[in-house]
Amino acid sequence: MVSRNAANDNRVSLLAIDGANVEYTKRDFFAGLQPYGMDITPAGDLAVVANIGAGAAGGVDVVSLIDLAGNPPRAIDQIAVGPTPEGIAVSPDGRYVAVTVMNGSNASRTASFYHDFGILKVLELTGCKLAPVAETRIGHWCQGAAWARDSRTVVAQCVVEKEIQSFQFDGKTLKPAGVVKINGGPVAIRVVN
Repeated sequence: MVSRNAANDNRVSLLAIDGANVEYTKRDFFAGLQPYGMDITPAGDLAVVANIGAGAAGGVDVVSLIDLAGNPPRAIDQIAVGPTPEGIAVSPDGRYVAVTVMNGSNASRTASFYHDFGILKVLELTGCKLAPVAETRIGHWCQGAAWARDSRTVVAQCVVEKEIQSFQFDGKTLKPAGVVKINGGPVAIRVVN
C-alpha cells in the first residue's frame, strides 16, 4: 500500500509485490483527508494511516484503521488525534499505535493555532477499533515514531530540538526515559523487529 496526498488525490493505493517487482494494482480506496504516514500490523491484516488533512490550518485530523483482509480493503474506523498527525507506528505485539501529532508546534508563533509542544499519543488496537490510551507532550515539529521490540519503549523524533525523545509505556501511561541528541533534524525512523 502507498498513501497518496498530492493535490486532489486522497487515495490509498494497493501495490502487488513479487520479489523486486512492484506493480500498481489499479485498486484505490479512501481512508481520510490527505493520507500521509502508514504502518501495518505484524499479522498483516490491518493498517493504520495518519491523515494530515486540515492540520496545516489548525483543524483536528484523524488516524484511520484499514481492514487489509477485507475484499476490497477499506477503512473501518477513525479516531481524532489533533492537528497534523505524521509519524505512526504499530507496536511489535500489534496491540498499540504510536502517533506523533504536530499540534501546531511547526507553525509560526503568531498563528492562532500555535502550541509550544507536540503530542505523542498511544492508541490501543482492539479487534477492529482504535481507542486512546495515553499521551504526553513532546518537542516541536516531531515527525517520526517507532517502538522497541518489547512494545514498552516508544520514541519520537523532534526536528527543532534535534533529538530523539524516548518514553516508557506501561499500557496506561507514558513516562520520559531519556533523550538522544543528534546533529540534524530527524524526520523519519524505522525499527526492524
